[in-house]
Order: sequence, then structure tokens, then C-alpha cells
Amino acid sequence: MNSSHPAVHPVDVPPTDVQVLPRVRMKEWQGMPGTLGGLSLRIGQFLFAVAAFSIMLSIDDFSTVTAFCYLVAATVLQCLWSLSLAIIDGYALLVKRSLRNSLVVSLFVVGDGVTATLTFAAACASAGITVLIGNDLRECAQNHCAKYETATAMAFLSWFMVSPSFFLTFWMLATR
Repeated sequence: MNSSHPAVHPVDVPPTDVQVLPRVRMKEWQGMPGTLGGLSLRIGQFLFAVAAFSIMLSIDDFSTVTAFCYLVAATVLQCLWSLSLAIIDGYALLVKRSLRNSLVVSLFVVGDGVTATLTFAAACASAGITVLIGNDLRECAQNHCAKYETATAMAFLSWFMVSPSFFLTFWMLATR
């Protein structure tokens, strides 16, 4: 016969003097939402976007070029997004909560992807116009080439700070 036979195994009483250690997530990498690295990336994104925005606003005739207007719009959006997520990250760190809710993480991924794409496209367009004015037309004497270049560099640095946030958040969502 091939029937199973129940077996009785003695069960030891668990010891009562064992300390309960807090659970540690191994996949909690710095740069993900709710970590100190994530907060640092958000603050960096915000500061570089504010710098690009401020430099562009200090130029009187930036609004005559569409790419520069696009850069201003993209950096404003980047500022708002990064500041709001920095506040959320700071709150999560303050109350020691994890930001691993799949709906919240999905929102972060989409928002980071959209702002990263817009910031990168605006920085590229502004870099193209800056090269056109400076190198091709050689009209830096009557234009603000140094300010255009600085604002474009700040926008690229802001995008450079968004990219790790996007990829780490996307990784967190994909490995759920």
C-alpha cells in the first residue's frame, strides 16, 4: 500500500529570551524613494533646475527663442516635481516609513520619466541654439552666450540627477 502514514514529531518550545531584531530590507538602495540618497538626489535636481531657471530669467530677451522658453517651462516643471518629492522623501525619513506602495512607486516612475524627458529635450534644444549663436553665427558679442551655456549646463545637471532617481524607482517597481 502506498498510503501516507501520519508522523508525530515533537515540537520544541521556543526560547523566550531571544531579542526580536527589526526587519531589514536588502533591496533598499540609496537613491530610491524614502532614503537619504533619494532625498539628496531630489534636492540636487531642485537646486540645478532652480539655477537654470534663475539664469534664464536674468536674461532680458530669452523669450525671443522658443528653445529657451521651453527650457524655462521644463525647469519650472522639474522644480515643482523635485520639490514635492523631496518633501515626501523628507517626511518618509522623518516618520521612518517606506515608500514601497506600488501605486505611489508607479506615480514616481511616470513623473520622473516625464520630467527627465522634458528636461533633457529642453537642455538639448537650448544647447543647439547656443552652439548656433556662438559657433555658427559668431554673435556672442551682442548675445548672452555665457549665460545661455550656464543655464543649459545646469539643465543637463538637473537631468543627470533625475536619471538615477528614475532608474532606481523603475527598478523598485519592476522587481516587486
